[in-house]
Amino acid sequence: MSEQLINIVEEESSKIAREKIPAFAPGDTINVHYKIKEGNKERIQQYQGVVMQIKNKGTNGESFTVRKIASGVAVERIFPVLSPFIDKLELIRRGKVRRARLYFLRGRKGKAARIKEKL
Repeated sequence: MSEQLINIVEEESSKIAREKIPAFAPGDTINVHYKIKEGNKERIQQYQGVVMQIKNKGTNGESFTVRKIASGVAVERIFPVLSPFIDKLELIRRGKVRRARLYFLRGRKGKAARIKEKL
């Protein structure tokens, strides 16, 4: 009985947290406002890039990978969707892709790595 109650509460809390997050898909460009704690100070760092993949969609362990290119070096970072450290998620533009995992972008640079915008 208590396990069922815990599961119900977890589902409701994840639904509430999920409402803050806009719907996004692989190929979309997003801006993640991530809270970083340095000593006793806390600041918000923005991480803008292309969503490479979304893992475990529909479960509580859902995460997504964002790839950005900073001064010629590509950096990929994995964010849990329901992380308390994500302050805000902004959808910049929608990308037109036909894949769920965009690993082919790793081998491309410059104009070849661009993704067309979905109209």
